[in-house]
Amino acid sequence: MLSKLVNKVMIGGKKETAQTIVYAALEKLAAERKVEVPFLLREIVEKASPILEVRSRRVGGANYQVPMEVRPARKVILVMRWLLAAARAVKGKPMADALYNEMKNILDSTGAVMKKREDLHKMAEANRAFAHFARY
Repeated sequence: MLSKLVNKVMIGGKKETAQTIVYAALEKLAAERKVEVPFLLREIVEKASPILEVRSRRVGGANYQVPMEVRPARKVILVMRWLLAAARAVKGKPMADALYNEMKNILDSTGAVMKKREDLHKMAEANRAFAHFARY
């Protein structure tokens, strides 16, 4: 999971720079929370991962937003994508600091990533009437 995050942070093939950014953010947070890094990363992903999402499904000429359960592999990818988008949106701060702040916000159940998760759940809840179209 850690190497996946490093690869997502990496831009232009600069893996060492990406590793420095990710490790700096995680180690700072781990020292602050007094836990180990692998456990911390797992906790962040578990806390921010969505349970339900809506997927478009065409039935009889109409498109419906059908709520479906999110697969475990997709949960990890979604959390990483949201985390990086939120960290990259912060201007005027080093990437390591922005990543640290977003991870801290996830553990405190605040911030852009948790808002994204809540919005996704609200949309799934609002379209619950179309759940019978899921079938799978």
